[in-house]
Amino acid sequence: MFIKVLKWLLLLAVLIQLIPFGRSHLNPPETGEPAWNSPATRALFRRACFDCHSNETVWPWYSHVAPISWLLQSDVNGGRSHLNFTEWNRPQRHAKDVNNEVQQGDMPLWFYLPMHPAAKLSDAEKQALMDGAGKSLGPQAPPERP
Repeated sequence: MFIKVLKWLLLLAVLIQLIPFGRSHLNPPETGEPAWNSPATRALFRRACFDCHSNETVWPWYSHVAPISWLLQSDVNGGRSHLNFTEWNRPQRHAKDVNNEVQQGDMPLWFYLPMHPAAKLSDAEKQALMDGAGKSLGPQAPPERP
């Protein structure tokens, strides 16, 4: 019985690879970035944010394997739609929320960090990123009250 279930699971794992969503990882063209206040600010944003919030996503090998590919594609699509640092020619209504997201620990997402340890920022780096956000992205929203 166990072998039969295992065979069906293996067949299912192979068949879901045929579902095309999340497999084409072409990055759209970049159309403009913010006027970064310093190269260090851009480097911090690039390291911690660009994989989901830009058109410069680096797609790891596992992003080609369903169902992980579906989750990653969905996360990147959502990230780009909320804030895209390489489409600055379009309105970026969530640019004002960067400080709150970082300060509250909502960004980078907790499940992103284990596979991307370089995106984990120290407290000093978080502060530098938030300072740079105010200078590069415009006024930041006041802190949210609990």
